[in-house]
Amino acid sequence: MVELRRLEHFVAVAEEGSFTRAARRVHLVQSALSVSVRALERELGVLLFERTTHGVQLTDVGRVFLPEARATLAAAAAALDAVQATVGGMRGTLRIGIMQSMLAVDLASILARFRDERPGVALQPRPARGGSLELGRDVESGELDLAFVSVAGHSFTGVELTPLTSEPLLLAVPAGHPIAGRSAVSIVDLDGQVFVEVPGGWGTRMAADRAFAAARVDRPISVEVADLATVVELVRAGVGLGLIPQSIARQSDRVEFVPLDPPVEWEIALAFSTKRRAAAAALAFVDLVLEMTGSRGA
Repeated sequence: MVELRRLEHFVAVAEEGSFTRAARRVHLVQSALSVSVRALERELGVLLFERTTHGVQLTDVGRVFLPEARATLAAAAAALDAVQATVGGMRGTLRIGIMQSMLAVDLASILARFRDERPGVALQPRPARGGSLELGRDVESGELDLAFVSVAGHSFTGVELTPLTSEPLLLAVPAGHPIAGRSAVSIVDLDGQVFVEVPGGWGTRMAADRAFAAARVDRPISVEVADLATVVELVRAGVGLGLIPQSIARQSDRVEFVPLDPPVEWEIALAFSTKRRAAAAALAFVDLVLEMTGSRGA
């Protein structure tokens, strides 16, 4: 029978892409970690990693084995959580994916209250440079327990998306632009206008792309930046127009925010795996999020 600690070591190396970083993560010397992983490979009769002078990569067998190893570790953790919750309070670690900008959800209050109520659970919030699509895939693969995402029109295998809230995107235009000062603007009136955008995979970008494609409106993008505040600065400089969530759009010198008609909604959801047995801490966190966002039963 495969030992759980060897599975943990395998997952650490796979996720870190390095025996050195993985050894630090699991608090072992590198030689001991290498021995453990090789013992697992001998026990399974397969090669899980390709080792080169530049690092390690999963073999085809390793890529197939990784989600199963994660699922086994998650099931063991869930069983332990159930016992601990009964005899000594909830314990464990919760890996939570977060978007870079989501003021529509009071994440700080959610995390603070959860820590107060469940002090034995370690929270590990993780942002994603690849945006919501990357977060959703990490929940799908088991690298994250859950995540706040905005994935307009996308779905993931074995992942439930529970809607939490939504808000309109506003058009950011530089002062003096012909659209500035209007009470609203239609997408069809923006045909050919140059935009500044966040990268593909970000929630606001996907919502905008979807709306403009549905309206069959051309939207050239001059530059992509991974920060909504920088989008506003580039709009101010006249580089292009921008689309900003209403909760983030604030009165800004030489930039005006104009509503779209009809509105383009930016939807935020909680992504949660349905493929693996949920730990007690994850279920408690989901319940708290639904309570504090008023989304229960949504």
